[in-house]
Amino acid sequence: MSRKKNYFVHESAYVDEPCEIGKGTKIWHFSHIMKGAKIGESCIFGQNVNVAGGVVIGNNVKVQNNVSIYTGTIIEDDVFLGPSCVLTNVANPRSQIVRHNLYEKTVFRRGATVGANATVVCGIEVGRYSFVAAGAVVTKDVPDYALMTGVPAKRAGWISRHGIPLPQADAEGIMICPESGYRYKEVEPGVVRCLDLDEDAPLPPDKAVGRVSYNELKKK
Repeated sequence: MSRKKNYFVHESAYVDEPCEIGKGTKIWHFSHIMKGAKIGESCIFGQNVNVAGGVVIGNNVKVQNNVSIYTGTIIEDDVFLGPSCVLTNVANPRSQIVRHNLYEKTVFRRGATVGANATVVCGIEVGRYSFVAAGAVVTKDVPDYALMTGVPAKRAGWISRHGIPLPQADAEGIMICPESGYRYKEVEPGVVRCLDLDEDAPLPPDKAVGRVSYNELKKK
């Protein structure tokens, strides 16, 4: 059962019982958490967010305004869902056909970002620390650290844990994040890993504060 003393719910929002909501989570204006949802600690749900029953959400997840998260969705820690992005849970919906027992699973792995107005078709996995650009339409699994753009979305490059596109690899195959200095490498075709920090480890405090915007970096 939820314990309201451990989290914040705006007076205009609705939380149906029973559900699970972790300590420090904030649920803002006109949002609706439905019965059976499981939400971790220190999450933020903006205005007009709907979380359906059966959804599982980890810790430190940020969901911006006007996002609906449907049954069958699993969201790991540190995921960011941008304003008005679209998720689905049935691949072939029809008004006359009941498919409640055919909801497909969509998984957002730790640290993934989905940009504003992007669409993620159900039944796929969005990889760790990947980045789906604004307006993209994702129809297939997304690799870890992939930067996905376009309709349908295709990998436009690799992106760091700090959300900065990685430069061309050097002679040793190393790609260095311009913001953090962390080194990344394609350890096998299509598989990128950070060489300086375990993916399950939190960012050190001095690396968790942004120093420069992506647009500023592009000007250099």
